[in-house]
Amino acid sequence: MTKPYDLIVHGATGFTGRLVVEYLLQRYPAGSGLRWAMGGRNADKLASVRDELGAPANTPLVVTDTSNPASLQALMDATRLVLTTVGPYQLYGNELVAACAANGVDYVDLCGEPAWMRQMIDAHEATAKASGARIVFSCGFDSIPFDLGVYLLQKEFAQRFGHPAPRVRGRVRKMKGTFSGGTAASLKATMAAAATQPGVLDLLKNPFSLTPGFEGPRQPTGNKPMVDEALGDGVWVAPFVMAAINTRNVHRSNLLLRHAYGTDFVYDEMLITGPGEKGEALANAVAGDKSLGSDKGPQPGEGPSREERESGFYDVLFLGTDDAGNALRVGVKGDRDPGYGSTSKMVAESAICLLQDATQTPGGIWTTAPAMGDALMARLQANAGLSFGVEEMS
Repeated sequence: MTKPYDLIVHGATGFTGRLVVEYLLQRYPAGSGLRWAMGGRNADKLASVRDELGAPANTPLVVTDTSNPASLQALMDATRLVLTTVGPYQLYGNELVAACAANGVDYVDLCGEPAWMRQMIDAHEATAKASGARIVFSCGFDSIPFDLGVYLLQKEFAQRFGHPAPRVRGRVRKMKGTFSGGTAASLKATMAAAATQPGVLDLLKNPFSLTPGFEGPRQPTGNKPMVDEALGDGVWVAPFVMAAINTRNVHRSNLLLRHAYGTDFVYDEMLITGPGEKGEALANAVAGDKSLGSDKGPQPGEGPSREERESGFYDVLFLGTDDAGNALRVGVKGDRDPGYGSTSKMVAESAICLLQDATQTPGGIWTTAPAMGDALMARLQANAGLSFGVEEMS
C-alpha cells in the first residue's frame, strides 16, 4: 500500500513547526520528490498558517489530533514518517509514539526529556523492532551536534590511534541564541514529574538512564564551575544546560554502536567562559542562572524574531584523549540560533535522511548517530548550515 505522504509535520501551526514548514517549502518544494503535509489539530488554523507562510494553496493539510484515536489512526495510514514538534512530549507524545511503534511508522522529534524517553524505550522498543518503525528522539540542538560530534571524534581517533578515546570532553566555545519556550516547558514538566512520579528523579540523575542493562564508569557531574586543566591557560568552564540530555544520548549511541566508544567511556559537557578572574566570574554567573525554569522565560509558541534567529550561531569543541597522551579535537558549528533556526533545519533533514538515506536502519528506538551517522552529517553540511571537522592541535 502506497501512502499519500512521506512525512507529515505534526504541530505545523506552532512556532517551531512553522519554521520546519518554511524550511521544507524552501528546500523541498512541490516537485522535489518529497511528499509532505502540514499537520495540526485545527483545520482552520492550518489553512491560515499556510497562507501566512506564503505556501502554495494546494499544500496538503492534515488534521492530526493525537488525542483522538480515529484521527491518530488516520495519521498512521497517511504517512511513512511523523515529524512532531509538539512538546512537552511527556504531556503530548505518549499516544503518538505508541501508534508509530505499533504501525511501523517512522518518528522524529525534538525531545530533551530523558526520563520520558526511557519510559518510551521500556514500553515500545520491542514493538518498534517488530513493526520496523524507526523512532528517533532528540533531532534538534539537543542532541545532534553533540551526538554526531562525539561520533566523528571517535571514528577519527580509532583510525589514528587504533582504539577509541576513553575520555571525551564536549565544550561549548561560543553560542548566541535563546532557548525555546518549548524547552522551558519541557524542563518544568520534567521537574513536575520528578516531584510526583517515583523513579523519575533517579532516571534524571543517572548518566546511563538511556542504556537499559548497561552501567559504565562514574561520570563527571559537570554541575559546578571549575578550571578545566585539559584546555590549559587557566580556562574556566561552567555547567551547560543541555548536558543532562546530551550526555544520556551519547551514552545510548555508544550502546547502540555496540560500544564502539568503549565500555570505559567517560564523557561530559560544559560551557567555556574564559581564563582568569573574568572567566571565573562569568562561570559563576552561568551556574547561578535559573531563568530557564522561571516563569519569566519564553512561553511555548513564542520565540525570537527572524533577525535574532539568523544572527545566532554555535561552536562546540570535542576533545578526545587517552592515557598514552594522544589527543584529537573536533569542531562542530551551526549558522543559526541553536533553539530554533538551526533546530528546525536539523529535524527536517533528520526526517528526510531516515526516509531516503538510512533505509537499512532497522526498527527500534534510536539516537541520531547509530541510526543515520555519516549520511546525516553529510546532509546537514550540504543543506542545514552545520560543519563538522577535525581541528589540528596547536
